[in-house]
Amino acid sequence: MTDPLIQIRNLRVAFNGAEVVHGIDLDIQPGECLALVGESGSGKSVTAHSILRLLPAKSVSTQGSIRYKGVDLLKASDKELRGLRGNRIAMIFQEPMTSLNPLHSVEKQIGEILALHKGLKGNAARERTLELLGLVGIQNPPQRLKALPHQLSGGQRQRVMIAMALANEPELLIADEPTTALDVTVQLKILELLKSLQQRLGMSLLLISHDLNLVRRVAQRVCVMRAGEIVEQAECQTLFADPQHPYSRLLINAEPDGEPVPGEHTQTLLSVNALKVWFPLPKPLLRREPQYIKAVDGVSFELLKGQTLGIVGESGSGKSTLGQAILRLIDSEGSIRFGNKELNLRSQQLMRPLRKRIQVVFQDPFGSLSPRMTVQQIIAEGLLTHSIGTPAQREETVIRVLGEVGLDPGSRHRYPHEFSGGQRQRVAIARALVLEPELILLDEPTSALDRTVQKQIIALLRDLQIRHGLSYLFISHDLAVVHALAHDVLVIKDGKVVEQGAAREIFGNPRQPYTQELLRASGLDFGGRA
Repeated sequence: MTDPLIQIRNLRVAFNGAEVVHGIDLDIQPGECLALVGESGSGKSVTAHSILRLLPAKSVSTQGSIRYKGVDLLKASDKELRGLRGNRIAMIFQEPMTSLNPLHSVEKQIGEILALHKGLKGNAARERTLELLGLVGIQNPPQRLKALPHQLSGGQRQRVMIAMALANEPELLIADEPTTALDVTVQLKILELLKSLQQRLGMSLLLISHDLNLVRRVAQRVCVMRAGEIVEQAECQTLFADPQHPYSRLLINAEPDGEPVPGEHTQTLLSVNALKVWFPLPKPLLRREPQYIKAVDGVSFELLKGQTLGIVGESGSGKSTLGQAILRLIDSEGSIRFGNKELNLRSQQLMRPLRKRIQVVFQDPFGSLSPRMTVQQIIAEGLLTHSIGTPAQREETVIRVLGEVGLDPGSRHRYPHEFSGGQRQRVAIARALVLEPELILLDEPTSALDRTVQKQIIALLRDLQIRHGLSYLFISHDLAVVHALAHDVLVIKDGKVVEQGAAREIFGNPRQPYTQELLRASGLDFGGRA
């Protein structure tokens, strides 16, 4: 056994006196891929950031030792750390858009690293930048040199981040949730890229994730972390074949499961026919014909009462635009019939009474809940807007609905930041439920959550559907989640429907290569099994 590249012993990290990492021991061997997994708040990122001492020094105290080739990084000088950061030890983060400078081109951002650590400038820096972009799989690297971050897709931005991290050929690459913000198909490509680069360059890779089933494809060894402690570590195959700790088993079994709500439904609640949302482009000087971005292009479907329609596709496919058009939040052409009412013929004023019958739950509950309002005020807002009940009756209704979504009614006077991500999403569901709607549009409601919390939210939605006879439009890029809830599936790519039908048919025998790709990326076989 060779000496560890990184040796962590009795690491304790406290924020303002409150300890969040409790004396962990961890080794990273040269050339290995080690996955550090656990739910949000388990201490994974704090541990990783401690290696490079990226935590705020004023509010954080760190004890123990973190040795890189025998040198204790916790006692290293600022000069020594500058020589290591981005050079011998590099890091890529979860959200590339917040890590890249929005005002600098790809060439400038990679070139800055090369100039700082390698002294490369001019043509030499450009040649190395092109080489790095090609290494991480960027198509047509010369055309991307002048691109700004907002001109790249999420997957391309993450590839640029990886190129920046690899610029100095580090011995250790720390990847902190590098795929969480990406589509499942892009997630798979990024993970495969990291695995191939690790093997090709012989570097060590510390992969941090909350999704155990995702890292099993690339990791050689896995450490499972919970509440600031490592509860189990083992070779990847051994851990999945025979997990010893109950928490490891919980994470492995955290894939959404179960079947859609049973029952025969024949009455159509929502009918959409030839729906179009085209956004005009600036008209070229010498061209007469206007050009459009066809975000939604001739989509048609029906949703029965009490059933769920899964709308799936990658980012940019038109899923959310379709949802916004159905809610009449953006203009569209075509027919949208809700019950016996044609929504596209109604003014916004005439739409208002129907709003309480059609509700929505968004992807990010922290962004969709007002930080200045208590949970009581957030949930009761719809009742107040539609002049339903007295203040006492509204409070009673809020208490009842909080109980239905599995939250303590006594917490209704707290603010959103005082809840976990899963609890905030339950608040968002309660806000939609309080008006007793017939249809709820769920726009990626679980993609920002841990797998274990996703499973709980899916079970909650299924229970509420049985109890209230709700219909759902469930928008997602993750077919594993859709499989657990949807009766029918609509697959969208570039604004068009490429495949639709009963969920059992789509999952059992997908006809289109795009659907097959989505299934494989979600870890499902063509029978819908994980």
